[in-house]
Amino acid sequence: MIINGKAIAEEMLSELAIERKTFSKPPTLGIVICSRDTATESFVRIKASVAKRLDVTVIPITLPENAATEAVISSVKQLARECDGVIVQLPLPTGLDTEKILAAIPAGRDVDAINPTIPADKRTVRPPVAGAVAEILKRTGVVARDKHAVVVGEGMLVGAPCAALLRALGAKVIVITKETNSLHELERADIIVSGAGVPGLIKPEMLKEGVVLIDAGTSEQAGKLTGDADPACAEKSSVFTPVPGGVGPIAVATIFKNLFTLIKHPVVEVRSW
Repeated sequence: MIINGKAIAEEMLSELAIERKTFSKPPTLGIVICSRDTATESFVRIKASVAKRLDVTVIPITLPENAATEAVISSVKQLARECDGVIVQLPLPTGLDTEKILAAIPAGRDVDAINPTIPADKRTVRPPVAGAVAEILKRTGVVARDKHAVVVGEGMLVGAPCAALLRALGAKVIVITKETNSLHELERADIIVSGAGVPGLIKPEMLKEGVVLIDAGTSEQAGKLTGDADPACAEKSSVFTPVPGGVGPIAVATIFKNLFTLIKHPVVEVRSW
């Protein structure tokens, strides 16, 4: 089964459009932008397009790439006062203290569920990629409990939150990285979630028949967006997400699902901002 992420996202957005009508005023989403690369511009443009469709007001703050960490934090706090949700568009330029900046996002505004100081069990919403993975597993009837799951990569956007999700669902999880050099673990995996950002890292011969392969790794190769898994892996997979068009659209829809959830269920917190 090759997952059509665009179709799933369309269903989610249609449901969100109905939910949107219950709000008395347009929701607002603040985005802090520091990078000028093509990928960042593309991600921001996609979010803005979905926001327009749902009548969500986007308030961007664009800072120079050489901005100081405190200036970025000040922008995060400003948007937290003005908006229902706040996103810090990653990756940030080198030299900025990413962890300190993300820690400035209040729990009640954290639509990416990325503030590193908030424990996973204290969050109201899931990180978007983990939310997308959960959506795919639910829609395909995949039960993670007692399954052998392998997560490729340990990044804050894909690897770490997806490993936490799979553990919460009862899977036996192994996280592999470039440092562990343990790709052989893929051979016995029932479920694989990959976020390495290495084109063609996963080959069909590394997999067992019927594996659930969720490719959330994205990188550019020859000017095209590509995933971690060789497309031929689809032939050995019971569930396979292509790149592009798989996890990505669902993750974007999840951002707005999270925004609406935070509006409906405000987080009680001490506000120092």
